[in-house]
Amino acid sequence: MRLGIDILLDENRSKLLGRRVGLLTNSACVDSKGRPTLDRVLSDDEIDLRAIFAPEHGINLSAQDMEPVPSESEQRRKVPVHSLYGNSVESLVPTDEALSSIDLMLIDLQDIGSRYYTYVWTAALCAKGCSRRGRKIILCDRPNPIGGISTEGGGIEPGFESFVGLYSVPNRHGMTIAEIVHYVNNNEHIGANMDIIKMDGWQRQMLWNDTGLSWHNPSPNMRSLAAALLYPGMCLIEATNLSEGRGTDEPFILVGAPFISADKISSEFNALSLPGIIAEPASFTPNRQKWRGERCEGVRWKIIDRNTFRPYLTGLVFIWLVKKLYGGRGFEWRKDPYEFVSDIPAIDLLTGSAHFRKKIDSSSMEDLLKLSETPQEFADRISGYLLY
Repeated sequence: MRLGIDILLDENRSKLLGRRVGLLTNSACVDSKGRPTLDRVLSDDEIDLRAIFAPEHGINLSAQDMEPVPSESEQRRKVPVHSLYGNSVESLVPTDEALSSIDLMLIDLQDIGSRYYTYVWTAALCAKGCSRRGRKIILCDRPNPIGGISTEGGGIEPGFESFVGLYSVPNRHGMTIAEIVHYVNNNEHIGANMDIIKMDGWQRQMLWNDTGLSWHNPSPNMRSLAAALLYPGMCLIEATNLSEGRGTDEPFILVGAPFISADKISSEFNALSLPGIIAEPASFTPNRQKWRGERCEGVRWKIIDRNTFRPYLTGLVFIWLVKKLYGGRGFEWRKDPYEFVSDIPAIDLLTGSAHFRKKIDSSSMEDLLKLSETPQEFADRISGYLLY
C-alpha cells in the first residue's frame, strides 16, 4: 500500500513548490519504503522548508509522556524546530510568529486510533491556527493501526475537554488521522483550508499487520501493535496509582502495583470471560515513573482474538475489579495534574465525564458494558467524513 506522504512527494510534489513550507511530523513518520518524511523534505532543495513543528515527545521522540520539549534548530539546514508541547497549555498552539514564516503547513503524523493520543489534537490545533492566519494545510493520511471499523466509548461531556480529548469523539474512534481532523475542522467550524492526501490500498478492516508496513514506534512507549490495541483501555491506568508498565520493556502490556497479588487479580479477571483477552500473572520492576525500583505484581495481557477484543471495556473492568479488591488497601486515583489540567481528575478527562469514577463502587458488569458502547449517533455524524 502507499501512504499519503508517498503520493504527495512522488506524484504531487508541485503542491509544495513555490511556497514557504512548515512541516509537522516526527522521526517515526516514514514513507512506505522506510524513508523518514523529515529527511525526504530536508533533502529536496526545491522545497522551501521554513519551519518544523514537533508534537509531544519531540521531533526525535526522545521525551517521555507529559515531558516538556524545548524548541531548537534542525542541524542540516538550520531550520527552526517549534515545539508544540512545552510547559503550558498555550505551548500546544503554534504561535503567530511561527505561522508568519510559512504559507503552507504539511502534516504527517501517525495516530494510533485512541482519542487520548495527542497527535491528532496537535494537528487539530494547527488547523485552528492556520485557519486564523489564512495558511493552507496539506494533511497526509496514515493507517489507523487498530482498524477503522470498531469503536468504543461515548463522547466527552461539556467541561471535560482536554488535550486527551479536545473534541467529542469515542475513546476508540475508528478513524484515520485525516478523517478525524477533517471531521473536527468541519463539525467544530474551524474552517481551515485543508487538502487531504489519501492513502492507496488501505481498507477499514485492516490492522497494522495487514498493511505490509514496518512498525516504527510513534512514541517512546508505543512499541507494538499489541500495545496500540490495548491502549484505549490501558491508558486509563495512567489515572490511577497502578503502573501501566512504563519503565519496562512492555508498556501497556504489563500492569500492576506492589499491593496487588498477581495470581488473585489474573484469576478474578479471567473468571469474567471478557472477549478476546486473558490476563497472565506477572511481576515487574519499573525503572522510572510510578513505583520506580519497586517490585510490582499484576498482569501481562495476552490478546487471543484481535477481532473480538474490546480494549476500552477491558480497561474499565480491570480498574473496577482492582478497586473492588484493593480499594482502601492500596488503590488510589491519580492526584497529580494531568495534561495541564489540575482541577479535574485524570480518569474523568480520559473517560469524558465523572460518571465512571462516581459510580464505580455501585456499578455492575452490565453497567460497564453499556458505558463502553458507542452511541449510534456518532456513526451517523461521521459517515460523511470517512474516506475509505
